[in-house]
Parts: sequence; C-alpha cells; structure tokens
Amino acid sequence: MVGGPGRDTLKRCLSVTREQYKVDACIANGENAAGGFGLTAQTAEEMFASGVDFITSGNHIFDKREFKAYLETTDRVIRPANYPPGVPGKGSGTFRADGVTIGVINIMGRTFMPPVDDPFRCVRELVDRMRHETPVIIVDIHAETTSEKVAIGRFLDGEVSAVYGTHTHVQTSDEQILAGGTAYLTDVGMTGPADGVIGMETRAVLDRFQSGLSERFSVQKTGPNQFCAAVVRVDRQSGRATDVKRIFQRGIP
Repeated sequence: MVGGPGRDTLKRCLSVTREQYKVDACIANGENAAGGFGLTAQTAEEMFASGVDFITSGNHIFDKREFKAYLETTDRVIRPANYPPGVPGKGSGTFRADGVTIGVINIMGRTFMPPVDDPFRCVRELVDRMRHETPVIIVDIHAETTSEKVAIGRFLDGEVSAVYGTHTHVQTSDEQILAGGTAYLTDVGMTGPADGVIGMETRAVLDRFQSGLSERFSVQKTGPNQFCAAVVRVDRQSGRATDVKRIFQRGIP
C-alpha cells in the first residue's frame, strides 16, 4: 500500500475481491501507507476499515516516530521479527477468521537491507513455536533480492501455509505450490500509483539516479492506480495450501 492513492484503491477493490474469491482473512503490508513512508495509527485504522484483518510491515515501519507507541499496544500490526531485541512491537501474531487461528510472521532480508538478525534462524524459531497454536501460518518476507526470498520459501516449505515477498513493489509471476504444500510468490506487488517509479513521482527519482543528490520522494498523486494481491486456499486441518492465484488490476481511476 503506497500513500493515499494506495489506501483509496484498497477501499475500491478489497471488498469486491473478498466477495469474489470468498476470502476469509486478509493480510496486507502497510509500511508505505502513510505518505509513502511508514504507518500511522490513523492509516492503520483506515486499512482495517477497508477490510484488512492484519498488517505486516518492513524497513519503513519506524519512519513515523509516533507509531512506536501504537506498535506496543496493537495485536493487529507487526514489524519484522529479526530486528534486535528491545525494538518496539512484535514480529509475529495470530488472529481468528471463520473459526480458524491464523498465524502471521514478518521477517526482513539482509541483502541490500538495513542490518538485522539472521532471518532463517529467527523464522525457524517462530514457526516451531507457532505450530503448537495452529497449522495455518503465513510468512511475509520483506527483502530486496529474489534469491533470498526464494531461499526462505524453500527453507519453510512444508512448515507453513504460505510465503510471500514484499518490498520491491513489482509483482512477480512465479506463484506456485511448492513440493511440501507451501504456497509461494516472490513479490505480491504494490497497491497504489501505476505511474511514477514504484509509487513515487518520477522527477525526484530520476534526479537522484542522475545526480546522486538526495531529495525527499513524494507519492505520485496523478494518473491511474493498480491493485496487487494474491489469494491462497489453505486446508484448515493440515495447513497445506491447495491453490494460489495472483491478482493484478491496472488502470483504476
């Protein structure tokens, strides 16, 4: 979700998508929901009002300093679990949908990303602990490189229901059910402005690439929007995925 355009697109598309695909639970990454950088209590509540049940995040989760207090009290928004000990918030959580407990884990990659603890060791410990509560576990791997995301997917195959990637804002077309029964998609994509550069105004991004000078990016406010998502069907008893479908809608006013 990128900025106001992303939140507006969510309002327009999510309820229809939930009805069309009979979606019981919706998890969304919200780290870019507030002005393109970070999340606020108000934008989180706006996402919940649009039909989101649970929010994951990434390296921008602390861009809005005032959000730290919200992270300490909410049980519906998590930050990457492999941040160092003592960082506000939690890296995993559960919620109920249609009588099923759904576990959610958020981890962050280390390649070309801010320094964090080992995502493999961290997610292994969390999955082992969470499987005592539920077989239905969803993992958001927030990472820059495809290889690191694929590696996490293979590492967790058969242990979780789904692994999907976030961070690059560009949806990949490699949705699949891995051999062990885990649904996988390298990057679920971006909901927000279709023009610009991954949700930001083109001119400022080009200036930085060409001159090397740092300038604050702004969300692209004009032009069409896009809605990206993935729908995963999971057997509630075994936790294994039985189907995964990628959704990409462009040209949304």
